[in-house]
Amino acid sequence: MGTFATGVAIVTTRDPEGRLYGLTANSFSSVSLDPPLVLWGLSRNAPSLPAFRAATHFGVNVLGMEHRELSVRFARGQANKFDGVGYVLGEYGVPLIEGAAAHFECRIVDRYYGGDHEIFLGHVERYAYERKPTLLFCHGAYHRAHPLDEDA
Repeated sequence: MGTFATGVAIVTTRDPEGRLYGLTANSFSSVSLDPPLVLWGLSRNAPSLPAFRAATHFGVNVLGMEHRELSVRFARGQANKFDGVGYVLGEYGVPLIEGAAAHFECRIVDRYYGGDHEIFLGHVERYAYERKPTLLFCHGAYHRAHPLDEDA
């Protein structure tokens, strides 16, 4: 599966006590435009799974090229991932990382078991984006995309 290049995003939520949760995901994907639906998968062993299961919403922060270190930070199982990270709470209370290439605020509409992962299906309630280069992941490494010359 590592031969398929994907974008890199940080998926976030907040529990009823106000604690913030976030993790790096490259399983994020668009499902439908009408209605606007997206999905992503979380390991059933992840410590943050109970928080995402209890949540009504999640945020997806599509990372720009300058966010490689942030991606690594949120991929690790450390506490206080948000310390020193610029973010705002969106309309639905989920953390939105400042400077991300795109933000999606999603209402959880369903969850599915998929082997060792739980798949979250979300309805996009709000979004914002900035047209800038995004971070890619392929063959176990970060990459940048360059437009192909259409004449080649």
